[in-house]
Amino acid sequence: MMPDTPPPDNCNSPDLSGTPTDESAASPRKAPVSRGLTLEQVIEMTGELEHLNELVLLRLERSGGFTGTEAYFKTVHPVLDMLEIEIRVKCTQETTSGQMKSIVQDWIDREIRELR
Repeated sequence: MMPDTPPPDNCNSPDLSGTPTDESAASPRKAPVSRGLTLEQVIEMTGELEHLNELVLLRLERSGGFTGTEAYFKTVHPVLDMLEIEIRVKCTQETTSGQMKSIVQDWIDREIRELR
């Protein structure tokens, strides 16, 4: 890849024919993550919901605690946005579900360490 060439739209890129590829028939541990997954689907697939919730609760605690639904959403939305960026940056067409779990888990761990 040329240095001035932007990275591909990882994880959402269609194959060369312009249509998303279907990898659902392959082994989930070895097959690349299907393009077009939502962040919710990635979190579910990786099993990192509780870990992500730990980060959100820690951020809430640091910002004065749970004071209502509005405060919760002001905390959770930026966290989800940052996680989505991390996935888009690090995910490639060859990323497996196991690698995706590691990407998500490592990012959450780094964020938690920074808050402690």
